[in-house]
Amino acid sequence: MKFLRKQLDRLKPHFSKGGRLSSLHSVFEGFETFMFVPDRVTSKGSHIRDYIDLKRSMFVVIIALIPALLFGCYNIGLQHLRAYGPVVSGLDNSVLDLFWFGFLKVLPLIVVSYGVGLGIEFFTAQLRGHEINEGFLVSGMLIPLIIPVDTPLWMLAIATAFAVIIGKEVFGGTGMNILNPALTARAFLFFSYPAWMSGDKVWVEGLMSNPDVIDGFSGATPLAVAAANETSGLPSVMEMFIGTIPGSVGETSTLAILIGALILILTGIGSWKIMLSVTLGGLGMGYLMNIFGVNPYMEIPAYYHLIMGGFAFGAVFMATDPVTATQTEKGKWLYGFLIGVLTVLIRVLNPAYPEGMMLAILLMNVFAPLIDHYVIEGNVKRRLKRAALNKA
Repeated sequence: MKFLRKQLDRLKPHFSKGGRLSSLHSVFEGFETFMFVPDRVTSKGSHIRDYIDLKRSMFVVIIALIPALLFGCYNIGLQHLRAYGPVVSGLDNSVLDLFWFGFLKVLPLIVVSYGVGLGIEFFTAQLRGHEINEGFLVSGMLIPLIIPVDTPLWMLAIATAFAVIIGKEVFGGTGMNILNPALTARAFLFFSYPAWMSGDKVWVEGLMSNPDVIDGFSGATPLAVAAANETSGLPSVMEMFIGTIPGSVGETSTLAILIGALILILTGIGSWKIMLSVTLGGLGMGYLMNIFGVNPYMEIPAYYHLIMGGFAFGAVFMATDPVTATQTEKGKWLYGFLIGVLTVLIRVLNPAYPEGMMLAILLMNVFAPLIDHYVIEGNVKRRLKRAALNKA
């Protein structure tokens, strides 16, 4: 690391003001702070100083995503094997063989996501003469994990560009956006190319282009089965918890997601209050649907919603986004609870869209500032009343 530090120090004058490559200062600064914590400190005012800056916080989130990513790669190979059998698929049942197959399918998605997103980030930073924002370090990993593995790369590139430009840069960049960029990309894909984001074939690699699969394999996700009121065909609770089911790349395994949640909570990066309140909201609405159930979907056990679709992934990695979520402590409880309620409500009462987590989080992203406003106003009023009583 000392050798790398010396090389950067040697190159730095060329990219500093007055240097022959000063126009590329933002690019150099981005790479430097990516590898080393900045040595600049504040010179006046009251500030909190910590060795964990925004880039280091983003790294923790990426580390928390690794279990879901690794299992997602394995599950892609597993679903492909189940769909085509060992002879056609050319796969055996070994973990390494299945993982490697899935890894080769997911890697292009990650490369395109980061390539397009960071390319736009670098360009806008150079255009404005600003430092490069760090926010896309996480978004670039989230986007491939919340889409089907069969999504064409050109669609992913367009969706990523839309999310970065329209979802973030037009609001001023990282820290200013009102919508989660990764979910903005998924929403763009869902409404622009619905055939590639819904149905039974999109979740298993190869089914969209070659539907000739072995008998008995449908490729349907648990949400699709439940939405069709065929709850008797749902996978077992253990299968849904472990994640050996069709679905988006990183959303199937609740177990892997919980490992990530533990990392975020122990490091203080993710809000446990939002995670818990989302869970309580989903369970509460699920139990309410059980009481007034008039169809099989409304009658499934409430806890099924927690291990189906993107509920767990959304609660842990999307709802806790520090930029688009609420900032007040009381607001976090209300914000998360409403996300859980709306998710189950959309799932059960809207047969055209069985997954409700994306829309629920995006909707509450919009209302997060309003929730914080009324929480703060309430605190101010209570303090004024206490002050008036003390004066009296």
